[in-house]
Amino acid sequence: MNDKSLDRIEIMKLLPHRDPFLHIDRIVDYELGESIIAEKIIKPSEPYFEGHFPGQPIVPGVIIIEAMAQAGGVLGHLTVGDIKPKPIYYLVGVEKARFRFPVHPGDTIKFDVKVDRVIKGMWRYNCIAEVRGDISVQAKIMCAPSDLKL
Repeated sequence: MNDKSLDRIEIMKLLPHRDPFLHIDRIVDYELGESIIAEKIIKPSEPYFEGHFPGQPIVPGVIIIEAMAQAGGVLGHLTVGDIKPKPIYYLVGVEKARFRFPVHPGDTIKFDVKVDRVIKGMWRYNCIAEVRGDISVQAKIMCAPSDLKL
């Protein structure tokens, strides 16, 4: 691992999310203000598989979008530094989401999240989720601090 990798414990110091709603396992690499690469190993025991779908489990698309936002949140916190109080970023927009093929238990998702722009505290990201080197999901997302008036 390089010096720009983070494990779940380090991620939880930056994000308010906890199990079962923390959807990234590690940060592989990042460039402050530019991009981040995160990973999630999809365990057969993930709670959403009980109902999505029995006998044919696939990761819900909204979970993949949320994981993209969480990766973007980590990048945002790393970029702005140690602000007190630490803002909570909300997912406030999703555009051009495309779901190309399903993600199954045992898959590892690689999230490649790039900053498109930051305007008045609102972050816009171009996101790709890959499984085995192929694009499974892509979307543009927007995240904003909870105190921002939209």
